[in-house]
Amino acid sequence: MVVPEELRRRLRAVLERAVERNLGDAILLSGGLDSSIVALLASRLRSLKAVSVFFKGSKGMDLGYARLVAGFLGIGHLIHAFDLEELEEAIRSTVKILRTFDPMEVRNSAAIYIALRHARDEGVKEVMTGDGGDELFAGYRFLYELEPEELGAKLRRVWRGMSFSAVPLGEALGVKVRQPFLDREVLSFAEGLDSRFVVGFRSGRKYGKYILRSAFEGMLPDEVIWRDKVPIEAGVGTSILPELFDERISASEFDGLRERYLLEDGVELRSKEQLFYYRIYRELFGPPHPDGSTGKVCPMCHSNVPDGASHCKVCGTYPI
Repeated sequence: MVVPEELRRRLRAVLERAVERNLGDAILLSGGLDSSIVALLASRLRSLKAVSVFFKGSKGMDLGYARLVAGFLGIGHLIHAFDLEELEEAIRSTVKILRTFDPMEVRNSAAIYIALRHARDEGVKEVMTGDGGDELFAGYRFLYELEPEELGAKLRRVWRGMSFSAVPLGEALGVKVRQPFLDREVLSFAEGLDSRFVVGFRSGRKYGKYILRSAFEGMLPDEVIWRDKVPIEAGVGTSILPELFDERISASEFDGLRERYLLEDGVELRSKEQLFYYRIYRELFGPPHPDGSTGKVCPMCHSNVPDGASHCKVCGTYPI
């Protein structure tokens, strides 16, 4: 599928205006497509800093790409390597701020918390992110195989439920988070876009965010434009956490506490990692329980789930 040049030009113009309206002092730069596009456009408007973090000793994939983009754009690059002690402190803060013990959410958001805190400590007041690019333009692999009509309907369901932890984490840290992809004009563009231009082929491979890649091809290194989607946890190295908790918590301790919390709290835990987060959550808030705010309740932790949603934001259960 060839994306018409007029459509690519329109998307570039929409994003340029969105970045100008949501301009920050720095960008959380992963070296992925979305944050790199924001960095590209913002660097044309002001002297910009990029902020990247990674877990010491991990095989996180983002840093090399982030270095590539920062060097290509000629922008300052603040790089911070965090250790397990700092990560555990960030985990506790993340659970407290987001009120969750969802392993994937905590694993990803603790890294965002560390990046935002590092930016703040370096004097940054307002930080931009690439949040929303994957949701608006089908960056997730589970969307690739859908037919165009089905894809359009699925994307609209995704948009209704999308939320991003950077905003509450930033508020807690005193950092303003700006998200150009969630600008009203960008949302309007995505809503009116023919979904045939969202997923496409290049060299025999299928790619999401095809229109984004096409619109900015030649403006960023090809390695970045055609980079595969990488979850935050894999990019910064926190994907190693399940393995670390498996080593730290014995099978007998896990079985005993899992049974105890199921009997006492009605909470069913799925992993040692989740147990670690739940103990923090329980200490801070007590066991979760339905508050009557919605008609749907999570079967695993008994938290209320928004009507129409299929994911519990408290424990991560999916589907409901």
